[in-house]
Amino acid sequence: MPGRVETSRATAAVERPVALVTGATRGIGRAIAIDLARTHRVIVGGRDPETVGALVTELGDAAPFAVDLADEAHVAAAVAGLADGAGADGIDVLVHSAGVIGPIAPVAASDRAEFRRILELNVVAVADLTARLLPALRARRGLVVAINSGAGHNAGPRSSVYAASKFALRAVTDSLRAEEAPNGVRVTSIHPGRVGTDMQRELRAAEGGEHEHERYLEPDSVAATVRVAVDLPPSASVHSLSVRPFG
Repeated sequence: MPGRVETSRATAAVERPVALVTGATRGIGRAIAIDLARTHRVIVGGRDPETVGALVTELGDAAPFAVDLADEAHVAAAVAGLADGAGADGIDVLVHSAGVIGPIAPVAASDRAEFRRILELNVVAVADLTARLLPALRARRGLVVAINSGAGHNAGPRSSVYAASKFALRAVTDSLRAEEAPNGVRVTSIHPGRVGTDMQRELRAAEGGEHEHERYLEPDSVAATVRVAVDLPPSASVHSLSVRPFG
């Protein structure tokens, strides 16, 4: 993982594009935030204020967005405070990296409360936050990036809850892309295979298997795919991109 991003006073004084990354304090989201900090002022999204603050300090030219995405009132208050807290009157990039896996179980053992919890975090929270930030994204003709999954295309056994949320997330991004194209907002859906993160360890433990790090993507590889979408000229757009471990 790259180390501290050094930002000189001269660089910080120059207005830089703004990127808000949810789930930025660990795994894929952290890799994305660190990579984007090379060129953007990053708004660090996360649930724990302490870990959010630590990454803000590490990045230098950054601002906190410590919020529980499942709490509608908390999200509304945090978005309302963005202009003052981050000094941003627009957002150039919004990356949805926060998400949860949920139970690894067959449909026959489905739990209604768990279905609701996973859909709330992986789908409803994404749609809600995006809707609240659309005026800021339209102001900069910005980009929305959703970190989806291979499960957003194919559902295997015992993955109904997670896959359902990722299929639904793909539907949200497909609709958003069509709706916001006239407003200049681009929408990209990234579909990684298995990534070597703490979440992957939790998944393999639930599956009863070993964590085989060498067979997984590195978080930096997913961050690189986000960078492709971010660096395209405004006349081009990545609609959907799948990335898998090689070999």
